[in-house]
Amino acid sequence: MSATITQGFLDHKIFSIVSETAAEIGVRAFVIGGYVRDCFLGRPSKDIDIVVEGSGIELAEAVGEKVRSNVSVFKNFGTAMLRYRGIEVEFVGARKESYRRDSRKPIVEDGTLEDDQLRRDFTINAMAFSLQKEDFGALVDPFGGIRDLAAGIIRTPLDPDTTYSDDPLRMVRAIRFATKLSTQEQKFTIVPESLESIARNKTRMEILSKERIVEELNKMLVTSKPSIGFRLLEETGLLDYVLPQLARLKGVETVDGKGHKENFSHTLEVLDNVAVLEMEAIAGGSLKDYVYEDGVEIEKVRTEPNVWLRWAALLHDIAKPATKRYDPNVGWTFHGHEVVGSRWIPKIFQGLKMPLNEKMKYVQKLVSLHLRPIALVTEEVTDSAVRRLLFDAGNDIDDLMLLCKADITSKNPRKVARLHANFELVKTKLVEVEEKDAIRNFKNPITGDYVMELFAIEPSNVIGKLKEIVKNAILDGDIENTFEAADALMREKAAEFGLFPVERS
Repeated sequence: MSATITQGFLDHKIFSIVSETAAEIGVRAFVIGGYVRDCFLGRPSKDIDIVVEGSGIELAEAVGEKVRSNVSVFKNFGTAMLRYRGIEVEFVGARKESYRRDSRKPIVEDGTLEDDQLRRDFTINAMAFSLQKEDFGALVDPFGGIRDLAAGIIRTPLDPDTTYSDDPLRMVRAIRFATKLSTQEQKFTIVPESLESIARNKTRMEILSKERIVEELNKMLVTSKPSIGFRLLEETGLLDYVLPQLARLKGVETVDGKGHKENFSHTLEVLDNVAVLEMEAIAGGSLKDYVYEDGVEIEKVRTEPNVWLRWAALLHDIAKPATKRYDPNVGWTFHGHEVVGSRWIPKIFQGLKMPLNEKMKYVQKLVSLHLRPIALVTEEVTDSAVRRLLFDAGNDIDDLMLLCKADITSKNPRKVARLHANFELVKTKLVEVEEKDAIRNFKNPITGDYVMELFAIEPSNVIGKLKEIVKNAILDGDIENTFEAADALMREKAAEFGLFPVERS
């Protein structure tokens, strides 16, 4: 099936340059995949894939020479990439693939456009635009991808059992596309026979690397409604292979006629709430990120979703099954789930081959602290409590507050309205205390070196005790956050330990 398009999808100069260059070296070239799909969806795309009946690397190098752009060649994959006027263009030779049962790495041979379209994961990703002079812009759509796109359908070109068994990552990709492409106006769904095939082939997930799975999860998490993907992962049984700890949140236990909150649904509601609140804050320019450049902390306005904030939302209640208890007097409790959950984060990250650096520590911190602002909302807000929250959260206080607001999911509208109103009071108090006391990036005015020099002593436990006394006094509001006030208190307490300044001659 082919049709000529006139909407200006190929107006960018790179397309005519590729077309001319392909004709000059005697190969046929086509735009294929995501760029074609996104054109019809009206979504901007700066990534273009060109499939070539011949050598993709040869065409890339010829185009690169013509536009004077450096070409990155990846011989192992038979691909090459260049950048031109703000877009990234990747070239690959048309291929046909076959798979062995015990591997997701295909046996690759040279092929035609038809062969290449047959190996594509979904019909909506198999459409191509011709770049030949005689039919420039013609849509080559052998599987009805344009029809499926209009209907909001995720469908495989071949039998789904073949597609998913050959490369099981495509099962996760199907779910990711259903999540990414769905909007309020149009929901994308995976066709029933494909969903059933995913469930049948779920054990094939065992041959996938964790890194590839996480790459898909991260793309899913930063969508506008990530719950779609995680519900599909659970429905198809893939969640047991991807994140079994999350799957254990599902279900409700009842004792004496009392059931607890369904924590899986609650978690996904919080995740969606975070997505909405974060995008609203990004649009308003109110979220900041802090990065270090040449050892100096730089404040930057956030312009893209923070995937690690989304991970914190996904894992904030992860330890509830392990801490669940039934008390006849108060009902169900999950005491300490935030503490246990934060302890689990390194093991979860390690299991998924995710970074064990400051990103993991950020998620761990938010999971650990996610109940603290709620406690301030429901209790009297004291300056001391606010100072301690600012001290513990540091630069992540805004993300923590966003997560906690998203965590208010009661079905009682009056309760939600009251908690939201109190929440705004806490936010105002945070600003007031921070402006007054500068606690967010608190550094103790009293250093160990100063104490040792003042009293002429060697390193000892008493130094740590004096610093802790000063820190707590500042956080409790007993003294001002100044060196003078801290020094006076430290000298007073040091005397109780038998320490007195040494007179210098």
